[in-house]
Amino acid sequence: MTRLRTAIEAATATLAAAGVGSPRIDAELLAAHALGTERGRLMLSDDPGPEALSAFDELVAARARRIPLQHLVGTAAFGPLTLEVGPGVFIPRPETEALLEWALAQDLRRDAVIVDLCTGTGALALALAHHHPRARVIAVDDSPAALEYTRRNTAGTSVEVLAADVTRPGLLPELDDGVDLVVSNPPYIPEGAELDPEVADHDPGHALFGGPDGMAVIGPIVALAARWLRAGAMCAVEHDDTTSARTVELFTRDGHFADVTARRDLTGRPRFVTATRIARS
Repeated sequence: MTRLRTAIEAATATLAAAGVGSPRIDAELLAAHALGTERGRLMLSDDPGPEALSAFDELVAARARRIPLQHLVGTAAFGPLTLEVGPGVFIPRPETEALLEWALAQDLRRDAVIVDLCTGTGALALALAHHHPRARVIAVDDSPAALEYTRRNTAGTSVEVLAADVTRPGLLPELDDGVDLVVSNPPYIPEGAELDPEVADHDPGHALFGGPDGMAVIGPIVALAARWLRAGAMCAVEHDDTTSARTVELFTRDGHFADVTARRDLTGRPRFVTATRIARS
């Protein structure tokens, strides 16, 4: 156990020097992964042998090069879920859990139709399908690499996975006036924004950037929601923390939505907008 503690202390120092934001947590999670245990049970583990310590050292060296922790362990936590992740798919962020919490609090009919646009790993779709087992949940993305992870994560569930571009006009007309909830964590970062190496070098740009102002995908999503949602149904769209007012404006300008509300994430930053579809005239 002394060897393990010493190795974790050394790893923490290495990761801190490399600029990793949570060096101790990452060191412990990587140690747990190398030992095949959970972080909370690390100190109950047997003293690691040379092979486990060597594997741990390799993981720490990779993390010091700012390879995302989630890529190294192969999974990411999101709410109650553990999702497979890797190169080619956006890693779910804790900030999006505020949107999930809002969505789970909505009173939907038992056989609701729910659509998760720009689904990536399928995180929102999976969590909502688990909460609403009789609902029809559709997860949409246009990235072949991301959809590989969507299908892995949703295998054995009722979630329907669809390859489609959410910016294409006229998408899925069969859903018109028949959807109860639309959620989306789309590409919304303005081009040219400075990002941490884990994001800039390893998250797919297609899942990050939403055009010069970050709004290129949000506009089409609002238009889809206006067409798909039944009267009284709801939509929630995540956005950059600089574009809350613009997102509110998109929901309000054509008179399709009421109760347009800017909401904050768990850190207090503007993070997503919700709206309710009004009855068609």
